[in-house]
Amino acid sequence: MTYCVGMLIDKGIVIMSDTRTNSGVDNISVFRKMFHWNVPGERMMAVMTAGNLATTQAVVSQLEERTKTPDDRENSLMSSPTMFTVATEIGKLLRSTIHERQEANGARGKGRFTASIILAGQIAGMEPRLFHIYPEGNFIEAGLDTPFFQIGETKYGRPIILRGYDRKMSFEDAVKLLTVSFDSTLKANLSVGLPLDMMVIGKDDFAPTHEQRINADDDYFQKISSQWGDELKEAFHALPDYSFDLK
Repeated sequence: MTYCVGMLIDKGIVIMSDTRTNSGVDNISVFRKMFHWNVPGERMMAVMTAGNLATTQAVVSQLEERTKTPDDRENSLMSSPTMFTVATEIGKLLRSTIHERQEANGARGKGRFTASIILAGQIAGMEPRLFHIYPEGNFIEAGLDTPFFQIGETKYGRPIILRGYDRKMSFEDAVKLLTVSFDSTLKANLSVGLPLDMMVIGKDDFAPTHEQRINADDDYFQKISSQWGDELKEAFHALPDYSFDLK
């Protein structure tokens, strides 16, 4: 399984993903699910992937190829005029890749090839934008009502983001919030696992403002995980007690 989150705030975008893939409890591997490309001073974009690993790797490989010779390749990420156009092209690529693999698998083939993508980025002269691209190739964009997207194992970490999110929050608080969300997901689901990849995309930076791989021995992650558990227990015991004598 997978857990990836992209969160839009006033200062830019923060994204985080796990790296675990598994085909059963005895076949667990680590694969990167976050990828980025940029042209200094002109554009910055990143994707996170969830779903069938062969499918997502095929899509990312094709995106990589399109960035190598942008002047010679049609629909290059490096020449698209807007992030909306980038999302449209990635959607088409995702849909066609899934369709080709499903066709090759045959009508009686086992398994279903599916994947979804979070796209984050900015092109000079425009605002940072965040998209959730579905297997069918269509997509939705983050905004005031929906400021963050999750893909993969979403249910355990979602309530924390809903309660803690503030569009005006600092990057440091945004990273803290996502760290808590991921810690809660890791505790509840063994199919999501360390290490985690995290990236901050500052508005008008057109390069990763900050990026880090968070391993199991990371001091900050260990402190957050331990203190969050303790604080939850204290908050629980501080709540009003239920009484059987309530009238």
